[in-house]
Amino acid sequence: MTSAPMRLGLARMRPRNPSEEHRGASPLELFFDLVFVVAVSRASAELHHAEAEQHITSGTGAYLMILFAIWWAWMNFTWFATAFDTDDWLYRVLTIGQMSGVLVIAAGASDAMTESDFLLVTIGYAIMRLAMVAQWLRAAHGDAPLRRTALKYAIGISVVQVLWLARLALPEQGGIPVFLGLVLIEIAVPIWAESSRPTPWHPHHIAERYGLFTLILLGESILASANAIIDAAESSEHISPLIAVAVCGLVIASGMWWIYFARSHHDQFDRLRNSLVFGYAHYAIFAAAGAFSAGIEVAIDYETAATALSATEAAATLTVPVSLFILGIWLLTLRRSLTRAQNVMIPALAVLIGLSALAPQSLLVTAVAIIAIVITLEIRASDPALA
Repeated sequence: MTSAPMRLGLARMRPRNPSEEHRGASPLELFFDLVFVVAVSRASAELHHAEAEQHITSGTGAYLMILFAIWWAWMNFTWFATAFDTDDWLYRVLTIGQMSGVLVIAAGASDAMTESDFLLVTIGYAIMRLAMVAQWLRAAHGDAPLRRTALKYAIGISVVQVLWLARLALPEQGGIPVFLGLVLIEIAVPIWAESSRPTPWHPHHIAERYGLFTLILLGESILASANAIIDAAESSEHISPLIAVAVCGLVIASGMWWIYFARSHHDQFDRLRNSLVFGYAHYAIFAAAGAFSAGIEVAIDYETAATALSATEAAATLTVPVSLFILGIWLLTLRRSLTRAQNVMIPALAVLIGLSALAPQSLLVTAVAIIAIVITLEIRASDPALA
């Protein structure tokens, strides 16, 4: 007799083989990422406006809060998909439901960053997360060995969403302390759930997914560099400075891409602890990459006298994120494969990039320093000078 799920055209949700060959991102995952392009673009654009209007601290804080919602929802789906991608019609519908939540977050980004109104962001986040609850309940029904783990995820996510919605009733949404407390509870859910029995993950698939999201964020900086060229073409007064911003922005973005993909990342997932460290640490890396694109836009504003920021403040909106991005990648994936000399030079150059905001021509200094880092990475350990 045919089971009910089969009659409905549904596959039994069982874990995929973590050793599966040629496992890459599916068309649905790529489609899923496209929606995040919109959300990231909105968050970066609002950060740019806040920085240009001299609200750097408050703007950065709101940006980090919005990016957490975007990043955490994306990451949870990514890890779920590497284990339970059945790709039947219900799986697709629930995934598209999560995508609708991302669009709601994007719609609420402006109110959140300008008026501290997180209503739409919270609703969009809840839509994404409750869709994940449905996915985990399917997994619990479909696979007995991982049922306890899947139910823990479903319960943990549901409880935290109630708390996020309750936060809206607090004065000014409870402020930073309540937000940070809820973040800690969120990131504790996978640790608690996976303690029963870890879900299987495909190292190459996960590494590719993180790489694709990094490309989305760096793509925003390429767009910002293109904006500099467009503005230069329409201006007779600021052509040279804007072309310099565009060229340096492209060099820096290319260098960040080179550094991120300088080493393979799939070997970071040998244990649950390492996988969690890799996943969680990427919040800082993704945040820095998104802030970098806002920094390029601020550089354009500075060159066209569209902001009252000082030269140092304007430069820091770009150099500090680039510095943090490089330091994050070095700590997470590079340092164990580098020589002693390389492990001195790369973080030193990264710190120099951050401090270059204090110097004239900081954009040029950053571009030159990032080229130096790329060259340092490409010098092989067999070189006696670096032994």
